[in-house]
Amino acid sequence: MEHEVMATLAASDTAMTPAQVRAAVGDDLAYTTVMTVLARLYDKGLVSREKSGRAFAYRAVAESADLTARQMRRLLDAGDDRAAVLSRFVDVLTAKDEALLVGLLRRTEGDDIA
Repeated sequence: MEHEVMATLAASDTAMTPAQVRAAVGDDLAYTTVMTVLARLYDKGLVSREKSGRAFAYRAVAESADLTARQMRRLLDAGDDRAAVLSRFVDVLTAKDEALLVGLLRRTEGDDIA
């Protein structure tokens, strides 16, 4: 649910009210459910909000890549054995993604030396 709401906000050029988000995601959701999801996203710092009449209008503050990275970090933090989680993550990477990760790690190492 959060992902759908975030995707809707990220695709919009303007801030959206809960009613607009509900209409875009699907009217089968209760208005209060959409409001709860938006409040949680605001508390996590993933959306900003501004007054729009008597309600708030919400806007995504993170780029898609940033949002995915935050989700990955949250999942990693939730695990008991970071080494096992990271090891299994690397095990399922494609060769291309593994090479990209190695390159990024090398670049980071270079930044630490400088």
